Amino acid sequence: MDIATRRRRRALFVFFFLPGLSISSWVTRTPDIRDQLDVSTAQMGLVLFGLSVGSMLGVLCSGALVARLGTRPVTAGGTLLVIVSMTAIGGGTLVSSAPVVTAGLFLFGLGVGGGEVAINIDGADVERITGRAVLPTLHGFFSLGTVAGAGLGILFTAVDFPVQWHLIAIAAAAVGLFAHAIRAIPAGVGKTRGAAGGGGRDGGQSGDGQAETAAPAGPVWKDPRLLMIGGIILAMALAEGAANDWLPLLMVDGHGLDDTLGSVVYAGFAAAMSLGRFSGGFFIDRFGRAVVVRASAVSAALGLTLVVFVDSPVAASAAVLFWGLGASLGFPVALSAAGDSGPDPAARVSLVAMLGYVAFLVGPPGLGFLGDHYGLRAAMGAVLVFVAAAVFLAPATAPRHGAAAPAARAADTTAGAGTGAQAPHA
Repeated sequence: MDIATRRRRRALFVFFFLPGLSISSWVTRTPDIRDQLDVSTAQMGLVLFGLSVGSMLGVLCSGALVARLGTRPVTAGGTLLVIVSMTAIGGGTLVSSAPVVTAGLFLFGLGVGGGEVAINIDGADVERITGRAVLPTLHGFFSLGTVAGAGLGILFTAVDFPVQWHLIAIAAAAVGLFAHAIRAIPAGVGKTRGAAGGGGRDGGQSGDGQAETAAPAGPVWKDPRLLMIGGIILAMALAEGAANDWLPLLMVDGHGLDDTLGSVVYAGFAAAMSLGRFSGGFFIDRFGRAVVVRASAVSAALGLTLVVFVDSPVAASAAVLFWGLGASLGFPVALSAAGDSGPDPAARVSLVAMLGYVAFLVGPPGLGFLGDHYGLRAAMGAVLVFVAAAVFLAPATAPRHGAAAPAARAADTTAGAGTGAQAPHA
């Protein structure tokens, strides 16, 4: 791996770390935010609806923005929106304004929904260049960010540190990390429109000057295998997003823990996610993608079952570790599978990533409405149904029959279409 690729990979570590740090920072303070806003669970769901709207706009626009501008400006814009959103959420909490917090969450969703799709495409391009599984480790840094944010959240909750200054401090730290990392992200990755020399996908040039592949035979969303991979990523991203949005409140309201212990349980979930992602490459190399995805879905389903149906705070807290381990690999492994599922890997990764982020960012706020009517524990039963379905969809992530070896695909895949992940284990 050359120096530029190493620097690029380290920069991507930062861009995965920052959203994890940010989201866990405000998630661990949701009981305090709810109290300062003086809203019910259903009203908190409406506040979180700002996140849904913003993320929907972000993920729906991200593919077109990357195709027109490349991943670098989309990554930069998305990260800056996340930084601004943290200040807005903190300011809205300070003045006890639910509309301002909702607006802050809208900006957060817009930034994460757009920026995260771009960095996944960029990370998949690094996989293509190196011929190694990179996405699980990159997503591990997202989880590491959630661990760091949860740890700070626990500390600040325990000492009654004001939410607004907590979130503003996180935003200030993120500015410095962003300024350092953005320089290592190359221009032109993923850009397929308005490129020099062709004026379109056919015969055009990618941002790094390599020729693009020919246009795909048909719309990627018509590929049944890709849709099954999309079903997996939807289920596993929903399992992760539900915990990120609701786990502290779930443990407080559903299992009777106090606010600090609710944050501790969330930190355990984030730690389990990090462990699963940093160790995932070893298990994928040894057992293959399909086996790992199926085992992950079984683990997540087991954890959710215990949290929903077992009326014991101790058992539920321990079960969260199974939930976190199970949810850890579905997203990155499905992205890799999407990249080698057929022609036009950039479009395939973009489509599946958008499905994942819709589930991750849009699905959990809807659980608030179920939670208000039936309780948060019962609402998690909906997540359990999706995760159980992923157990049966897991074979779709296996490498295509007769697929080329990683080195051959790395040589054959061009940079213009190569923003999709190649299968490192075919």
